[in-house]
Amino acid sequence: MDILALIPGFGNLALTVLAFVLALSIIVAVHEYGHYIVGRWSGIHAEVFSLGFGPVLLSRVDRRGTRWQLAALPFGGYVKFLGDADAASGKDGEAIGRLSPAERRHTMHGAPLWARAATVAAGPVFNFIFSALVFAGFFWVSGIATDAPVVGEAKSFPYDGQPLLPGDRIVALEGTPVTTLEDFMTQGNALPPAPNADYRILRDGAEQDLTGPYPYPALVDGVQPNSAAAESGILPGDLVRAIDGTPVQSFGQMREMVGASDGQTMVLTVQRGSDLLDLSLTPRRVDLPLREGGFETRWLIGLNGGLVFAPETRTPGVTEGLWMGVQQVGFVARTSLSGLWHMVTGAISSCNLQGPLGIAEATGSAASQGIDSFIWLVALLSAAVGLMNLLPVPVLDGGHLVFHAWEAIMRRPPPDAVLQRLMSLGLIVVLGTMVFGLTNDLLCR
Repeated sequence: MDILALIPGFGNLALTVLAFVLALSIIVAVHEYGHYIVGRWSGIHAEVFSLGFGPVLLSRVDRRGTRWQLAALPFGGYVKFLGDADAASGKDGEAIGRLSPAERRHTMHGAPLWARAATVAAGPVFNFIFSALVFAGFFWVSGIATDAPVVGEAKSFPYDGQPLLPGDRIVALEGTPVTTLEDFMTQGNALPPAPNADYRILRDGAEQDLTGPYPYPALVDGVQPNSAAAESGILPGDLVRAIDGTPVQSFGQMREMVGASDGQTMVLTVQRGSDLLDLSLTPRRVDLPLREGGFETRWLIGLNGGLVFAPETRTPGVTEGLWMGVQQVGFVARTSLSGLWHMVTGAISSCNLQGPLGIAEATGSAASQGIDSFIWLVALLSAAVGLMNLLPVPVLDGGHLVFHAWEAIMRRPPPDAVLQRLMSLGLIVVLGTMVFGLTNDLLCR
């Protein structure tokens, strides 16, 4: 297997590496800052806050005595608290033994149970908060569709017929009245593929009939990172004219043809401006999470489509936007846990677990599509990293929280020897998972 095949074009290797390092650094910085700041609020002293491992490139000591540093290997980070033997928060018994009782209170191992638990939990919680705020920011900036079937922005692409204009309110589609955007979408999905559709619209206070574009054209709105379409060179704004020579008139028709391909290579004829391009690609079998839970397995090429126009939008309020951001984080968490369970039980392919190369490829592809795609992916990864760290595996934050729960129930911490063995086992599990993910990156193509 050629590892370079995992990178979206050798010329984009630098972008892929830069995007991956930047995304990882943001997520790690948010996570570790959560540990640091809550630890500080709880009276636990941080000796080192490090982005990266290995040789130190830059560092400074603040007025509280914490060393902030940037290290040479940008593949993680850590906060080393007073009394820690290493970056994994192992206990330095000898160093703690030299501290006074008052000084031990400022160590991770000598602080009250509530302070230790809050400091450990803060890392994943900050990842979730960061993701929710980013998602909310997208909703505030981009807006959300109103309930009315009103054209906000008409999409530009070649078609025969009269154009829809911003501000047009759709009164009927193919003779069927529509009063809400949901009505229009339902009626549009029910129409057979065709070059055009008949509309009745309200424009400038007067109703009129026009023959306009099909409600769901085979127009590419977006290309998913790390997909067959991305690798083939399809771009947003391309209009799919044919698949293997068969004319395509709607996005739904294209979806059905791809779904029936059984993974066979196909040639998409796309119109880009005035040019017609033949692009070859091979659909991939993908396990898609469902909103109601579970997964649906389909053949996909990684294209997003939608309505022929962008609906009129409104800006959600502060509370509404934040709640929508929280809901998006909840969806990421539910689908991630469901995915893990379905992989363990064999209901879906274990190839759904990506390793560092697959994640790097996805971040590079997202960055190449624009800053908004990259930021959205960083928010998704941040939520996933927060959830992963809450798994009850020793060396992860969730494992430490399990130890703290044991201490709360039994009124004493687990013996140091037991902790060491469990931490070693947890490290094996984490490293084994990483190797498994890397193997998937190389073989699941």
